[in-house]
Amino acid sequence: MGSRTTAVSSDRGFTLIEFLVAIVILMVGLLGLLQAVNISLNHNLQNQMRNEGVIVADEEMARVIAKGYEPVSSAAAPGIYTHTYFINQRRVLNAFKNFSVTLTGTTIQNSKQVNVVVTWRHKGVAYNHEAATIITKTNQ
Repeated sequence: MGSRTTAVSSDRGFTLIEFLVAIVILMVGLLGLLQAVNISLNHNLQNQMRNEGVIVADEEMARVIAKGYEPVSSAAAPGIYTHTYFINQRRVLNAFKNFSVTLTGTTIQNSKQVNVVVTWRHKGVAYNHEAATIITKTNQ
């Protein structure tokens, strides 16, 4: 009778080293993906804060325009005025952020130019949004 011999092949499956190399490559890819998500979340928060700054400036400008010409300012110097105050705890993406509003203006003949500057900070960097309008005295 003939004897049967079977050869054991080691070509099947992965070795432990190949598996570990594949895991390291996969982890590097996932870390890159997580960094991209982190950067996109940061940019999204910056955009939301800028939108909120624009809303704050628009609300302040609407208040100033609604007052009319006379009560717009209490002039500290003839023709020039400045007023700064803080808006605390404005909700942005389920977090509360602080904004400061500076109203400045100049009186020119029968008109007043009003500038609204909204300032906020994000990660140690100051950002601002400016809006301006001219209010004219009406004869009534």
